[in-house]
Amino acid sequence: MADSFSINDEMSGRRKFLVAATSVAGGIAGAAIATPFLLSMMPSERAKAAGAPVEVDISKLEPGMLLMVEWRGKVVWVLNRTPEMLETLVKVEGELADPNSDKKQQPEYAKNRTRSIKPEILVTEGVCTHLGCSPVFRKEIAPADLGPDWLGGFFCPCHGSKFDLAGRVYKSVPAPTNMVVPPHTYLSDSRLLIGSESEGSA
Repeated sequence: MADSFSINDEMSGRRKFLVAATSVAGGIAGAAIATPFLLSMMPSERAKAAGAPVEVDISKLEPGMLLMVEWRGKVVWVLNRTPEMLETLVKVEGELADPNSDKKQQPEYAKNRTRSIKPEILVTEGVCTHLGCSPVFRKEIAPADLGPDWLGGFFCPCHGSKFDLAGRVYKSVPAPTNMVVPPHTYLSDSRLLIGSESEGSA
C-alpha cells in the first residue's frame, strides 16, 4: 500500500511538473510572438531619424521660457514669448536681412511677423544657417557685447550671427537666411506636434 501511494505521488509530481513546464513554454512563446507585434506599433529608430513627428507637452512652458526637443537628430526650440518679447519684433525689422520671411525657411502658415501659428509660441530649429552651429538664447536687452540695438534673440558664438526672437537673421552677419521653422501643428492648447505635414491650426 505504501508503494502504491509512493507511485501515485511520483506520478502526480510529474504531472504538475509537465503542466508547469508547458505553461512556462507557452508563456515564452506567447511573449516571443507578441514582442515583435508590439514593437511594430512603435516608431523605429530609422523612422525617428527620417522625421517621425514628435509630440511635445507645452502646458508647463511659462512665458519667457525656452524648451529644447529633438526632431530628425536636430535640436528644435519651443519658445513661449512674453508680450514684451513680441513687441521687439516690430522694433528690430529695420535691422533684419529678411524681415518678411520671403525666403522659404518656414511653412506657409508661419510666413508672418511672428513666424508662428500662435503669436506667443515660436517653434524653430536651433541651428545657425551659416555653418550649423547651435546659437544661444540671449533674451536680455542691449548687453554690451551685442550692441545697443540688441533687443533679445539668438546669438551664434561660432561666427557672430544674430537672430531676433522670431529667428529672423540680422543684416551683415555670416548667416545668409532666417532660422528654419519646421512643420508643426497643435493637437490641443497644450500639445504640440513637431514634424506633422498637416496644416497648422490654432
